[in-house]
Amino acid sequence: MNKGRYFEEISDAIVNLEEGRAVELAERAITGDMDVLEVIEKGFGTAINKIGKLWETGEYFLPELMLGGTIVQRAMDVLLPRLKAQGKAATFGKVLVATIEGDIHSIGKNIVATMLSANGFEVVDLGVDVPVERIIAQAIEQDVDAIGVSALLTTTMPGQKALVEAMVTKGVRDKFKVFLGGAAVNAEWVKHCGADGYAENAIDAVKLIKEALRGSSKGGK
Repeated sequence: MNKGRYFEEISDAIVNLEEGRAVELAERAITGDMDVLEVIEKGFGTAINKIGKLWETGEYFLPELMLGGTIVQRAMDVLLPRLKAQGKAATFGKVLVATIEGDIHSIGKNIVATMLSANGFEVVDLGVDVPVERIIAQAIEQDVDAIGVSALLTTTMPGQKALVEAMVTKGVRDKFKVFLGGAAVNAEWVKHCGADGYAENAIDAVKLIKEALRGSSKGGK
């Protein structure tokens, strides 16, 4: 098989939002006994990056971005069991995401969760209106590498600061990278909260978390 051509086919399928073809190409990797990690990185990983660039340049809109991420995740559902069987690292890291207590907005969080999954992260999604204590407890129990907390409403943003403060009090702040999200979140707010960073959109969030965990001793376990 011409690997270069195969990877191009994967990229075309994702960019054209062809779910059936993308899944078939993933299945071909299994039946052809290919290096699944290579297929994920050079095939589907490259494809999702292309979708991100199309979104950044305005050629794709939010529905296409989300659909592309969902299609890649369908392909990952085919590939990851084989990857684990091959005994290779199946993830760049494990990320917990949640919308803070008092806030029921989910769209931003859901997009980030989808894009993280599509980019090879294991995601623990706690949903919306999640209390600080539950976020911390689940982060410890699930042994995650990073925590991403969204607060769309300015009235619920103090919950993000409360999360970091509670982590410090419990002596677990250094165990996790903490990233904030939400329309009003900015660098000044992140610094005020003592968090590790923020992103204005899902693509930037993936880049930020990937870069942060690349230098972490826990990331990519």
